[in-house]
Formats: sequence, C-alpha cells, structure tokens
Amino acid sequence: MNTTIWPAPTATRPLDATVEIPGSKSLSNRYLILAALGTQPVRLTGLLRSRDTELMMGALRALGVRCDVDEQVDTTVTVTPPAEGRFHGNTKVFCGLAGTVMRFVPGFAMLADGPVDFDGDEQAYARPMKPVLDGLEQLGATIEYHGEEGRLPFTITPPASAGECTSPSVVNIDSSGSSQFISGLLLVGARVPGGLELHHVGEKTPSLPHIRMTVADLRAAGVDATADEQSHVWRVQPGTVQLPGSVTVEPDLSNAAPFLGAALIAGGTVRVPNWPETTTQPGGLLPGYLERMGAKVSFPVENGTRYCEVGGDGHINGLGDFDLTAAGEIAPSLAAILVFADAPTSMIGIGHLRGHETNRLEALVNEITRVGGKAHELADGIAIEPVPAGELHGAEMETYADHRMATFAAMLGLRIEGVTVRNVETTRKTLPDFVGMWTGMLG
Repeated sequence: MNTTIWPAPTATRPLDATVEIPGSKSLSNRYLILAALGTQPVRLTGLLRSRDTELMMGALRALGVRCDVDEQVDTTVTVTPPAEGRFHGNTKVFCGLAGTVMRFVPGFAMLADGPVDFDGDEQAYARPMKPVLDGLEQLGATIEYHGEEGRLPFTITPPASAGECTSPSVVNIDSSGSSQFISGLLLVGARVPGGLELHHVGEKTPSLPHIRMTVADLRAAGVDATADEQSHVWRVQPGTVQLPGSVTVEPDLSNAAPFLGAALIAGGTVRVPNWPETTTQPGGLLPGYLERMGAKVSFPVENGTRYCEVGGDGHINGLGDFDLTAAGEIAPSLAAILVFADAPTSMIGIGHLRGHETNRLEALVNEITRVGGKAHELADGIAIEPVPAGELHGAEMETYADHRMATFAAMLGLRIEGVTVRNVETTRKTLPDFVGMWTGMLG
C-alpha cells in the first residue's frame, strides 16, 4: 500500500493563475472505444494520458486493437481496429479501478472470437457491475463469476453465433447505480444484430449528461442513436461505427473543479484555457454552480483561446437544498468549497456516489469531520454545516484510493493549515501531475 504523505500547501495570498487541464477522461475513453469499433484508423489528439486511459488502451490491446502513441506528442494516439472487426478472445482484460474500463469494455466480449476474462484492483471488487452484465446476458452472452455475483472478477463468453435479426434486441436494466451501465451497452449497440433498444427500469437515472455525451459521441461516429429520456428508453440502429479520421479531445472540465474552486476558497482569480462554448461534459455545469456560491465568472477570449475565469473574495454562499444529480462527479470539489460556506448545504441526487471508487458520501463525511467540520450523510446525498473558522484544524487526510478525495483534501488545505494527504499519487488516475499543477497554481 502506498503510504506517501504530502503536505497540502496553504494559500498565503490571493491566487492569480492560469491552469491548463489535460484532456477529458470521459471523452478520451469513449473515443478510444468508438475508434476501436470502427473499420479505419483514427488519430486522437489531446488524449488524456493517465492510469484510466492507460488501462483502457491496455484492455483494447488485449482484444487485438492497436493503440500507437506518437513519439513526439504522447497525447496523440492512433487507434487501429482489428481486421474484420473481430476482437481477440481467450485473453485477459485488467480493469484496475477504472469504471469506464470495467463497464464499457465487457460489451467487446460479445464481438470476440472466444471467452474474455476480466479482473481489476482488489478495491474494484466492491464496485457494482451487475446491470451491464445482465444486459449482456439478455443479448446472449454467458457470464461466469469467480467471486461475488455481479462484481469482478468474471469471464464473458460471447454467443455461439451472432445470427441475423431484423428487429432490435430489447434489454431491460436498472441503471440507478451508474450511468455507465447504460453507456456501456449503447456503445456496442450498433454491432448488435438488429440494433439495440435499451430500457432503464430504475426510479432515477444518475448523471444524464454522461449518457447524453455517449449518444452524441455515437452520432459523431455515424451511428443512428436516439434517446427518449422521458420514457427512459434509448435506441441504437445497427450499422457501421466510424469516427472521423482525426478527433481532438476537450479538456476535462470536471478536473477543472479543484482549480477553479480554489479561487473561492483562497480568493483571487484562476483561469482555465480552451473552455468549450458548448459541451456534453457534466463539468460544463461547474461555472454556474460556482457563481451561485458567490464567484465572479467570465469567459474572455484572448488570441483565439476561450478561457473560463473564476474570481473570489473568500466569501462563500451556502446553497440550502442543492440538486447535483446531473454532475455528481464534481461533488467532492464542491463539498470542499462548502465546508467554508456561510450557511448549510444539502447536496442531493448523488446517492449513487456510494458505488464509485469508494463510498464517496461516507468518505466525505469522515474527512470533513476529521478536520473539525460538520457533515452527515443523507439518503440521497450529504449535508454540510458551517463551523467557526477557528474550529477547523489540520489532520492527515485519507484518500481511499480515490483521485477526487485527494483533490478534495488539497482544496481544504488551501485554508486549513497542517493538512496532509495520504497517497496523493491516486490523482494519477486522471491528473498525472496534480501536485505540480497545484503548487504551480499557488506560485
């Protein structure tokens, strides 16, 4: 176990920084998947190079896909699908702790020429998988579990014959625990004989923006994909999957949250370049959330580059009831800001965070309490109450092998002296040089 202890720096003056954010993990791994499903090579530029994307490329290589990294620019990767679109079976896929790998890649086993074994980090054994695997069983796959049912590790054996079908295969799953269950099935839907009609039978759908991202990316790859969100039904017509020959990945807007949020905690201004005018990323909602907390937000354009610029004076508004259903992945960053707010906030609509890299709701309560703050879990979220500044104190913060808990702890350290972070290296999952970026922001 990694026991590195990192002293989180405290801000000694208002910030004035420009921070370049690497490519979106969500988009990077979706583009890798769609490129592998095509018939022609695709050149991806601005690809995030982190543990999660390395795991994705490793998984695809195990299935017979070529992922060639440019020798000059390591964020440029050319993906070449296997001949005749048939993936290699009798192979092993290692998922690490990457949700997009463990939930998106199993669909490829439907298209393989033999069984595929899936395994991951020990902590990944606690992450739910059953809805996507139930969906694959409904499509004819055989699942053999080597541990607890519905979780890693397991083996997927594809149907004996794809056969011919003129009508779509209808699949019913409960995706309440993660939008990735729906995305994982939609991504391979065009390769299902007759196409796919996916029904979500749960009460709520977490992170709809991520599903919308998947649908938009499918359409960009020439796939006829439609969504009836009112009825919780998605349809993918059968056909060829092919991204354009060259695709550029947007910055990861959710990974911008700790840096832009730092402007509220420490005061001053933080700018992130290459902010898109429109985006399918849930992190695109971040500027509006920060504005509600009291930030001044603008989008200046300089020399053709569009920035998101966030300014703060150290005062933070509590938000009362705050529905974060659409963007739960930025909850840890927002929670760090709200520890210093002037009024209580109940972040709701994020019960599914209990099934992420760790139980994020429990982890957030533990760590807020550890530094003298007040927080408690709700059935569908977390409540944070203000405390006098003098009651907050330094502590050694746990990260639970969760990159967003590490950045959460760093944010608290901006205003609380003596915060140290255990295993800050877990940020390599999506931000390979987080420590360098963070200290650089502080000057």
